[in-house]
Amino acid sequence: MTKKAVSIYLMVIAALLTLVIIWYIASFLTQETDSVPTDLPNTVTVSPTPLAFDGSRAYADVQAQVAFGARTPGSEGHAKVREWMRTELESASWTVQVQQTERMGHPIYNIIAKRNDSPPQIILGAHYDTRFFADNDPDVSKRTEPVIGANDGASGVAVLMELARTLPKETTPVWLVFFDTEDQGRIEGWDWILGSRAFAEEIKIAPRAVVIVDMIGDANLNIHLERNSNIPIRTEIWSTAEKLGYGNVFINEEKYSMEDDHTPFLEAGIPAVDIIDFDYPYWHTTQDTADKVSAESLQAVGETLWNWIVNQTH
Repeated sequence: MTKKAVSIYLMVIAALLTLVIIWYIASFLTQETDSVPTDLPNTVTVSPTPLAFDGSRAYADVQAQVAFGARTPGSEGHAKVREWMRTELESASWTVQVQQTERMGHPIYNIIAKRNDSPPQIILGAHYDTRFFADNDPDVSKRTEPVIGANDGASGVAVLMELARTLPKETTPVWLVFFDTEDQGRIEGWDWILGSRAFAEEIKIAPRAVVIVDMIGDANLNIHLERNSNIPIRTEIWSTAEKLGYGNVFINEEKYSMEDDHTPFLEAGIPAVDIIDFDYPYWHTTQDTADKVSAESLQAVGETLWNWIVNQTH
Protein backbone atom coordinates (compact mmCIF):
# COMPACT_ATOMS: atom_id res chain seq x y z
CA MET A 1 0.00 0.00 0.00
CA THR A 2 1.39 3.38 -0.94
CA LYS A 3 1.82 6.20 1.57
CA LYS A 4 -1.04 8.08 -0.11
CA ALA A 5 -3.38 5.10 0.24
CA VAL A 6 -2.44 4.66 3.90
CA SER A 7 -3.19 8.31 4.55
CA ILE A 8 -6.62 8.04 2.92
CA TYR A 9 -7.31 4.83 4.85
CA LEU A 10 -6.49 6.49 8.19
CA MET A 11 -8.69 9.49 7.37
CA VAL A 12 -11.62 7.18 6.62
CA ILE A 13 -11.09 5.28 9.89
CA ALA A 14 -10.97 8.55 11.86
CA ALA A 15 -14.16 9.76 10.21
CA LEU A 16 -15.92 6.48 11.03
CA LEU A 17 -14.75 6.63 14.65
CA THR A 18 -16.05 10.21 14.92
CA LEU A 19 -19.45 9.15 13.60
CA VAL A 20 -19.58 6.24 16.06
CA ILE A 21 -18.75 8.53 18.97
CA ILE A 22 -21.40 11.06 17.92
CA TRP A 23 -24.00 8.28 17.55
CA TYR A 24 -23.12 6.88 20.98
CA ILE A 25 -23.40 10.26 22.72
CA ALA A 26 -26.73 11.01 21.00
CA SER A 27 -28.08 7.59 21.95
CA PHE A 28 -27.01 8.07 25.58
CA LEU A 29 -28.63 11.49 25.84
CA THR A 30 -31.86 10.13 24.31
CA GLN A 31 -31.95 7.32 26.84
CA GLU A 32 -31.44 9.77 29.72
CA THR A 33 -34.25 11.97 28.45
CA ASP A 34 -36.59 9.05 27.92
CA SER A 35 -35.90 7.81 31.43
CA VAL A 36 -37.27 10.97 33.07
CA PRO A 37 -40.82 10.26 34.35
CA THR A 38 -43.47 12.46 32.79
CA ASP A 39 -45.99 12.10 35.63
CA LEU A 40 -44.07 13.82 38.41
CA PRO A 41 -46.24 16.15 40.51
CA ASN A 42 -45.66 19.88 40.29
CA THR A 43 -43.05 20.57 42.95
CA VAL A 44 -43.51 24.36 42.92
CA THR A 45 -45.01 25.45 46.24
CA VAL A 46 -47.98 27.75 45.73
CA SER A 47 -49.06 29.68 48.80
CA PRO A 48 -52.82 29.83 49.28
CA THR A 49 -54.38 33.19 48.53
CA PRO A 50 -54.93 34.92 51.88
CA LEU A 51 -58.33 36.22 52.83
CA ALA A 52 -58.66 39.82 51.78
CA PHE A 53 -60.01 40.80 55.19
CA ASP A 54 -57.85 39.81 58.17
CA GLY A 55 -59.79 39.54 61.43
CA SER A 56 -56.59 39.19 63.46
CA ARG A 57 -55.32 42.48 62.13
CA ALA A 58 -58.68 44.08 62.90
CA TYR A 59 -58.44 42.73 66.45
CA ALA A 60 -55.04 44.41 66.76
CA ASP A 61 -56.81 47.64 65.81
CA VAL A 62 -59.23 47.10 68.70
CA GLN A 63 -56.28 46.69 71.05
CA ALA A 64 -54.61 49.80 69.66
CA GLN A 65 -57.71 51.90 70.37
CA VAL A 66 -58.16 50.48 73.86
CA ALA A 67 -54.51 51.33 74.58
CA PHE A 68 -55.41 55.02 74.16
CA GLY A 69 -57.80 54.68 77.11
CA ALA A 70 -61.34 55.98 77.04
CA ARG A 71 -62.08 58.03 73.89
CA THR A 72 -64.70 60.29 75.46
CA PRO A 73 -65.25 63.61 73.66
CA GLY A 74 -62.60 66.14 74.57
CA SER A 75 -60.27 63.62 76.22
CA GLU A 76 -56.65 62.88 75.41
CA GLY A 77 -57.65 59.43 74.12
CA HIS A 78 -60.23 61.06 71.84
CA ALA A 79 -57.54 63.22 70.23
CA LYS A 80 -55.06 60.35 69.97
CA VAL A 81 -57.48 57.98 68.25
CA ARG A 82 -58.30 60.64 65.67
CA GLU A 83 -54.63 61.05 64.82
CA TRP A 84 -54.14 57.28 64.75
CA MET A 85 -57.05 56.86 62.32
CA ARG A 86 -55.70 59.57 60.06
CA THR A 87 -52.23 58.00 59.97
CA GLU A 88 -53.54 54.49 59.27
CA LEU A 89 -55.97 55.63 56.59
CA GLU A 90 -53.43 57.76 54.76
CA SER A 91 -50.91 54.91 54.84
CA ALA A 92 -53.59 52.82 53.09
CA SER A 93 -53.84 55.52 50.37
CA TRP A 94 -57.11 57.11 51.47
CA THR A 95 -57.61 60.86 51.55
CA VAL A 96 -58.77 62.01 54.98
CA GLN A 97 -60.97 65.01 55.70
CA VAL A 98 -62.39 66.20 59.00
CA GLN A 99 -65.88 67.59 59.28
CA GLN A 100 -65.41 69.93 62.22
CA THR A 101 -68.69 71.27 63.50
CA GLU A 102 -70.71 71.46 66.72
CA ARG A 103 -73.99 70.38 68.23
CA MET A 104 -75.49 71.38 71.57
CA GLY A 105 -72.39 73.49 72.18
CA HIS A 106 -70.01 70.55 71.82
CA PRO A 107 -67.30 70.28 69.14
CA ILE A 108 -67.68 67.38 66.72
CA TYR A 109 -64.96 65.81 64.59
CA ASN A 110 -66.29 63.39 61.99
CA ILE A 111 -63.45 61.67 60.11
CA ILE A 112 -64.16 61.08 56.40
CA ALA A 113 -61.96 58.82 54.25
CA LYS A 114 -62.29 58.68 50.47
CA ARG A 115 -60.18 57.47 47.56
CA ASN A 116 -61.12 60.06 44.98
CA ASP A 117 -63.47 62.94 44.31
CA SER A 118 -66.31 60.74 43.07
CA PRO A 119 -69.49 61.06 45.14
CA PRO A 120 -69.97 57.99 47.31
CA GLN A 121 -72.35 55.26 46.25
CA ILE A 122 -71.80 53.49 49.58
CA ILE A 123 -70.97 54.93 53.00
CA LEU A 124 -69.66 52.63 55.70
CA GLY A 125 -69.84 54.19 59.14
CA ALA A 126 -68.88 53.51 62.75
CA HIS A 127 -68.64 55.70 65.83
CA TYR A 128 -65.28 56.13 67.55
CA ASP A 129 -66.23 57.93 70.77
CA THR A 130 -66.78 56.07 74.02
CA ARG A 131 -69.29 56.86 76.74
CA PHE A 132 -68.58 59.23 79.62
CA PHE A 133 -70.28 57.04 82.21
CA ALA A 134 -70.57 53.28 82.67
CA ASP A 135 -74.13 53.74 83.90
CA ASN A 136 -75.06 50.07 83.36
CA ASP A 137 -72.21 48.69 85.44
CA PRO A 138 -73.37 46.11 87.99
CA ASP A 139 -70.98 47.73 90.47
CA VAL A 140 -72.74 50.95 91.44
CA SER A 141 -69.46 52.51 92.54
CA LYS A 142 -68.14 52.30 88.95
CA ARG A 143 -71.06 53.99 87.22
CA THR A 144 -69.30 57.34 87.07
CA GLU A 145 -66.25 55.84 85.35
CA PRO A 146 -65.82 56.10 81.56
CA VAL A 147 -66.38 53.13 79.26
CA ILE A 148 -63.27 51.76 77.54
CA GLY A 149 -65.43 50.69 74.59
CA ALA A 150 -63.60 47.71 73.10
CA ASN A 151 -66.82 46.49 71.48
CA ASP A 152 -68.98 49.61 71.71
CA GLY A 153 -66.90 51.80 69.46
CA ALA A 154 -63.55 50.15 68.77
CA SER A 155 -64.91 47.04 67.02
CA GLY A 156 -66.74 48.99 64.32
CA VAL A 157 -63.76 51.28 63.76
CA ALA A 158 -61.49 48.24 63.48
CA VAL A 159 -63.63 46.68 60.75
CA LEU A 160 -63.57 49.91 58.76
CA MET A 161 -59.80 50.27 59.17
CA GLU A 162 -59.18 46.75 57.85
CA LEU A 163 -61.56 47.38 54.96
CA ALA A 164 -59.53 50.50 54.18
CA ARG A 165 -56.43 48.32 53.83
CA THR A 166 -58.00 45.55 51.78
CA LEU A 167 -60.80 46.85 49.56
CA PRO A 168 -59.79 46.85 45.89
CA LYS A 169 -59.44 50.29 44.37
CA GLU A 170 -61.79 49.35 41.53
CA THR A 171 -64.91 49.07 43.70
CA THR A 172 -67.92 51.32 43.42
CA PRO A 173 -67.07 54.64 45.14
CA VAL A 174 -66.99 54.16 48.93
CA TRP A 175 -66.56 56.57 51.82
CA LEU A 176 -65.54 55.41 55.27
CA VAL A 177 -66.94 57.72 57.93
CA PHE A 178 -65.96 57.62 61.60
CA PHE A 179 -68.65 59.40 63.58
CA ASP A 180 -68.01 61.39 66.72
CA THR A 181 -70.32 61.86 69.74
CA GLU A 182 -72.66 58.95 69.12
CA ASP A 183 -72.76 57.51 72.61
CA GLN A 184 -73.62 60.30 75.04
CA GLY A 185 -77.41 60.11 75.31
CA ARG A 186 -79.15 60.23 78.68
CA ILE A 187 -76.43 62.60 79.92
CA GLU A 188 -77.39 66.18 80.77
CA GLY A 189 -76.47 68.57 77.96
CA TRP A 190 -75.88 65.76 75.46
CA ASP A 191 -77.85 63.47 73.16
CA TRP A 192 -77.36 60.35 71.08
CA ILE A 193 -75.96 60.28 67.50
CA LEU A 194 -74.88 63.93 67.36
CA GLY A 195 -72.03 63.26 64.92
CA SER A 196 -74.08 61.36 62.34
CA ARG A 197 -76.86 63.96 62.56
CA ALA A 198 -74.37 66.70 61.82
CA PHE A 199 -72.99 64.73 58.89
CA ALA A 200 -76.41 63.96 57.38
CA GLU A 201 -77.50 67.60 57.75
CA GLU A 202 -74.35 69.28 56.49
CA ILE A 203 -72.80 66.95 53.88
CA LYS A 204 -75.08 67.08 50.86
CA ILE A 205 -74.66 63.72 49.16
CA ALA A 206 -77.05 60.97 48.09
CA PRO A 207 -75.43 57.54 48.41
CA ARG A 208 -77.48 54.54 47.45
CA ALA A 209 -76.59 52.79 50.72
CA VAL A 210 -75.32 53.65 54.20
CA VAL A 211 -74.18 50.75 56.37
CA ILE A 212 -73.37 51.26 60.05
CA VAL A 213 -71.36 48.73 62.06
CA ASP A 214 -71.70 49.02 65.84
CA MET A 215 -70.90 46.51 68.59
CA ILE A 216 -69.94 43.77 66.13
CA GLY A 217 -66.91 42.32 67.91
CA ASP A 218 -68.67 40.37 70.68
CA ALA A 219 -66.98 36.96 71.03
CA ASN A 220 -70.49 35.49 71.23
CA LEU A 221 -71.76 37.27 68.16
CA ASN A 222 -75.46 37.24 67.20
CA ILE A 223 -76.51 39.92 64.72
CA HIS A 224 -80.26 40.05 64.18
CA LEU A 225 -82.00 42.04 61.48
CA GLU A 226 -82.60 45.56 62.77
CA ARG A 227 -86.24 46.51 62.25
CA ASN A 228 -85.73 50.05 60.92
CA SER A 229 -83.07 49.13 58.37
CA ASN A 230 -83.63 49.22 54.63
CA ILE A 231 -84.97 45.78 53.72
CA PRO A 232 -83.40 45.26 50.24
CA ILE A 233 -79.91 46.24 51.46
CA ARG A 234 -80.02 44.22 54.65
CA THR A 235 -81.30 41.24 52.62
CA GLU A 236 -78.27 41.51 50.30
CA ILE A 237 -75.85 41.66 53.22
CA TRP A 238 -77.43 38.78 55.14
CA SER A 239 -77.51 36.71 51.95
CA THR A 240 -73.79 37.40 51.42
CA ALA A 241 -73.08 36.28 54.98
CA GLU A 242 -75.04 33.08 54.45
CA LYS A 243 -73.09 32.23 51.30
CA LEU A 244 -69.82 32.77 53.17
CA GLY A 245 -70.87 30.41 55.95
CA TYR A 246 -71.78 33.06 58.51
CA GLY A 247 -75.49 32.33 58.70
CA ASN A 248 -75.06 31.42 62.37
CA VAL A 249 -73.80 34.95 63.05
CA PHE A 250 -76.09 36.97 60.77
CA ILE A 251 -79.41 35.70 62.06
CA ASN A 252 -82.24 36.16 59.58
CA GLU A 253 -84.79 37.31 62.15
CA GLU A 254 -85.78 40.79 63.34
CA LYS A 255 -85.26 41.63 66.98
CA TYR A 256 -84.52 45.28 67.84
CA SER A 257 -85.45 48.77 66.65
CA MET A 258 -82.37 50.90 67.18
CA GLU A 259 -81.70 54.61 67.30
CA ASP A 260 -78.20 54.51 65.91
CA ASP A 261 -76.03 56.30 63.36
CA HIS A 262 -78.20 55.00 60.51
CA THR A 263 -81.23 56.92 61.85
CA PRO A 264 -80.39 60.41 60.48
CA PHE A 265 -79.89 58.95 57.01
CA LEU A 266 -83.21 57.11 57.09
CA GLU A 267 -84.88 60.35 58.17
CA ALA A 268 -83.26 62.07 55.18
CA GLY A 269 -84.64 59.42 52.80
CA ILE A 270 -81.30 57.66 52.29
CA PRO A 271 -81.39 53.83 52.44
CA ALA A 272 -79.47 52.75 55.53
CA VAL A 273 -78.77 49.60 57.54
CA ASP A 274 -77.59 49.06 61.10
CA ILE A 275 -75.43 45.98 61.71
CA ILE A 276 -75.41 45.58 65.49
CA ASP A 277 -75.41 42.89 68.16
CA PHE A 278 -77.36 44.51 70.96
CA ASP A 279 -77.35 41.34 73.08
CA TYR A 280 -74.09 42.38 74.72
CA PRO A 281 -74.00 42.00 78.50
CA TYR A 282 -71.11 44.47 78.92
CA TRP A 283 -72.83 47.39 77.17
CA HIS A 284 -72.07 50.65 78.97
CA THR A 285 -70.05 48.94 81.69
CA THR A 286 -66.40 49.04 82.68
CA GLN A 287 -66.16 45.42 81.48
CA ASP A 288 -66.40 46.34 77.79
CA THR A 289 -62.75 45.37 77.33
CA ALA A 290 -60.68 43.74 74.58
CA ASP A 291 -61.00 40.24 76.05
CA LYS A 292 -64.74 40.35 75.25
CA VAL A 293 -63.97 40.82 71.55
CA SER A 294 -62.77 38.15 69.10
CA ALA A 295 -60.93 38.18 65.80
CA GLU A 296 -63.41 35.59 64.51
CA SER A 297 -66.37 37.93 65.02
CA LEU A 298 -64.54 40.79 63.32
CA GLN A 299 -63.69 38.42 60.46
CA ALA A 300 -67.33 37.40 59.96
CA VAL A 301 -68.51 40.99 59.69
CA GLY A 302 -65.55 42.34 57.75
CA GLU A 303 -65.41 39.53 55.23
CA THR A 304 -69.16 39.80 54.65
CA LEU A 305 -68.98 43.53 53.97
CA TRP A 306 -65.85 43.13 51.83
CA ASN A 307 -67.62 40.66 49.56
CA TRP A 308 -70.85 42.63 49.49
CA ILE A 309 -69.02 45.78 48.40
CA VAL A 310 -66.83 44.05 45.82
CA ASN A 311 -69.91 42.54 44.19
CA GLN A 312 -71.67 45.89 43.83
CA THR A 313 -71.78 47.34 40.32
CA HIS A 314 -70.68 50.87 39.67
